[in-house]
Amino acid sequence: MSSIRTLKTFVAVATEGSFAAAALKVALTQAAVGLQMRVLESDMRRSLFERRGKVIMLNNTGRELLPKIKHLIAQYEKLFSAAGTESLSGTVNLGAVVSTVRPLVLACLAVRACHPSLDLHVSAAKSIELLSKVGSGELDAAVVVRDPGQSWSGLARTDLYSEPMVLVCARKASQKTVQSLLKSHPFLRFDRTELTGQIVERTLRKLRIKPNEFLELNSIETIVELIRSDLGVSILPLLKGSRWLTDPKLQIIEITQASEQRHIVLVQSAISQNAELTEVLAHEFLSTLKRV
Repeated sequence: MSSIRTLKTFVAVATEGSFAAAALKVALTQAAVGLQMRVLESDMRRSLFERRGKVIMLNNTGRELLPKIKHLIAQYEKLFSAAGTESLSGTVNLGAVVSTVRPLVLACLAVRACHPSLDLHVSAAKSIELLSKVGSGELDAAVVVRDPGQSWSGLARTDLYSEPMVLVCARKASQKTVQSLLKSHPFLRFDRTELTGQIVERTLRKLRIKPNEFLELNSIETIVELIRSDLGVSILPLLKGSRWLTDPKLQIIEITQASEQRHIVLVQSAISQNAELTEVLAHEFLSTLKRV
């Protein structure tokens, strides 16, 4: 089932007339907007757009759906506003993949400042472990990497954002292309048993390059710290909210030849008793990423 965020993206595309313009409005990549619209069309089991070059227009079905979706969003915003004025309480157990722990903790602190009766707990683990814990009820919700092959039976999913896979190297590296850097520098690989590592492997296969393997680690920040010391290069997701692009010791290179995205989602039980609070946390989580 499409999330309220996807519906807001649909309205942005209808208003702006292109995926690129809509992406700027909703703070997503153009590829993520296109993916959300394909998911929405799949959920609706019908086409919603007419594509004329780079211009995206609603077809008859899309135009009929637009006012209904706008009404639904308005009702959601009204409900969310009302929830924000009421005190939330209780104990909520949350999980996150390591790279999203910091913004989730910041979001929890912000929510708890408004609702001091809340007792929020955050733990970190791999996506597959977090999904299992949400499914068993051990966790109320978790921020995870989306696995396209994952069965979502019994779980509700809210798409949060996407991160493009990029090549990360030291700023002083003399080579400037993805191929030359991978061939001439030690490769720091992210743990291939994790979903992010599997995305790295898919990217390498698309590039048809066998890198100069050096180390395999399960910490993105540790890999980046080694790169800052010019000890190798890596393919990693460009973390949302990171400052890699302005880091004087790092160079970030787009991988246009093998475009891959890491999709971050929030999952909870489809019959969760904390659905309202989860929506509040998801909203604050995204707001936190814009501030960091």
